[in-house]
Amino acid sequence: MRLLFVCSGNICRSPLAEALFVHAAREAGLADQFEVDSAGTHDFHAGERADPRTIQVGARHGVDVTSIARKVRGSDFDRFDLILAMDRGHLRELRSLAPGRDRDKIVLMRSYDAPDADPDVADPYYGGIEGFERMYQVLLRCTAGLLAALQTRLQQPAAQGAEPA
Repeated sequence: MRLLFVCSGNICRSPLAEALFVHAAREAGLADQFEVDSAGTHDFHAGERADPRTIQVGARHGVDVTSIARKVRGSDFDRFDLILAMDRGHLRELRSLAPGRDRDKIVLMRSYDAPDADPDVADPYYGGIEGFERMYQVLLRCTAGLLAALQTRLQQPAAQGAEPA
């Protein structure tokens, strides 16, 4: 299964979500089941590493954030099975860009959090390190929920004797 995590500039939220998901999948012994990437709705930081505060918070928790920022491409809508938007603005923008057949594969990252959670992963860019730590805690819950949901999805076809998609 191919997953794309998307935020604005691809230097704070989406690279950390990508790194957390890769880390969780590896810990669960499922890394080979997923192809994971991240991108931004804008090209403000294309070619740059993640924000140093994102890298710092990830490292503090044993998660290596290695992605290089890029902008979402038209081909991403066909290539990825699930596209995870970090907030409602990204969701609207991605759905407006996606071909009709691909709009349903774009969902909010926080849809894998508690049902009463704020729908948006707050952007910590203009604040201090505390905001990056809060972002980490939110994305940690979301990636755990996402991985659990995808594990269930991967196991269902196998239980019916078919190959996982």
